Amino acid sequence: MPGERLPLGFVFRSRAKEEKASVADKAPLTDSKQTRDPQAPKGRPTPKRSEAQSQRRSVANTSSSRKDAAKRQREERRAQLERQRQALAGGDERFLPARDKGPVRKFARDTIDSRFNVAEFFLPMAVVILVLSMVRVGSLQTIALLLWLVVIVLIVLDSLFTGFRLKKRLAERFPDQNRRGAVAYALMRSLQMRRLRLPKPQVKRGERP
Repeated sequence: MPGERLPLGFVFRSRAKEEKASVADKAPLTDSKQTRDPQAPKGRPTPKRSEAQSQRRSVANTSSSRKDAAKRQREERRAQLERQRQALAGGDERFLPARDKGPVRKFARDTIDSRFNVAEFFLPMAVVILVLSMVRVGSLQTIALLLWLVVIVLIVLDSLFTGFRLKKRLAERFPDQNRRGAVAYALMRSLQMRRLRLPKPQVKRGERP
């Protein structure tokens, strides 16, 4: 009724409702059509079909290039081994393994190949001694044991003589080059039969290197 005074709480509630309604009216409307693709990653647009295809092609090209590179490496390795095999048979210094390269190693090989070495006959003599030791005859077994001792002593003496002589000649022929391991390399070669040595012998017996 006119002239009546409204309660103070009612007035404050009415003003609060009006302010909320005005804020809601001013809020921007969101477009329902601009919703984010649920399958797209957060903050990133969905890639186009052309981009996805180009990515797949790049991955396929990378895998094929790796296979081609591995295939080329295998072929190069096979070719290198073949060159080394031919070099070991023919003595071509360009393609020999590192342990056989150099004039020092070649001189050591030629020195061993130019003479008879007791150690190169070790395998044939070992077979003969083994057969004699298997025979159930006391005298033959004694002979086999003595032969073992004789062969070992001869190999040791011949190796010492060869090593000392080779070391002296290497010092005279190659005073300024690295000669480390050349004597041991030559003595290991002397243990092999001549036809089984690699690289193949390039000098004849009795020929001075």
